[in-house]
Amino acid sequence: MSPESVRQAYSEWSATYDEDRNLTRDLDKSVSNEVLRESRCQLVVEVGCGTGKNTALLASIGERVLALDFSQEMIEKAKAKLSAANVSFEVADITQTWPCPDHSAELVTCNLVLEHIEGLSFVFAEAARVLSDGGSFFVCELHPYRQYQGVKAHFLRDDSETQIPAFVHHVSDFLGSAQENGLKLISLKEWWHKEDGGKPPRLISFIFRK
Repeated sequence: MSPESVRQAYSEWSATYDEDRNLTRDLDKSVSNEVLRESRCQLVVEVGCGTGKNTALLASIGERVLALDFSQEMIEKAKAKLSAANVSFEVADITQTWPCPDHSAELVTCNLVLEHIEGLSFVFAEAARVLSDGGSFFVCELHPYRQYQGVKAHFLRDDSETQIPAFVHHVSDFLGSAQENGLKLISLKEWWHKEDGGKPPRLISFIFRK
């Protein structure tokens, strides 16, 4: 299970990511809007921007947005549909040092990314480094309950299903990584899509404060 296999899968998925039926993607966009739309920031760092699902929202609340993703193909899709002058895109591997100065951002966001990363602590450490004092780290991920059931990010191509490599993270993993890196839990919420009646929550979100 290599990072390169995840990169390749998302690069292939980029061609149809926005058009495919994907309740998790749609719910994540709705959750992000509900949680963040009233925020105002000078700099937002978007970790894992993908095809720009949430980038337009972040551009509306931040004076500047730095949108990072490890897939050039995903970034090209995002650029094609968002021409906001206050957004810059950069290809980056978030398991390596992020291209951001210390204490530079009021908000860091990370959506539907961490299931593909084995160890959470480095990402939380980088978020803590990049955030200014009082800044917030917003995380929205596939709920562990869904992961326990074997659910992974996946897509269909020519009637063949590609499942993207993933790691199970428990709620305690998120909380522990935050605590290790000096981030305080402000909010934890669980989310269902309107079609999820009677099922475990689809997403879990956290807001951590530096």
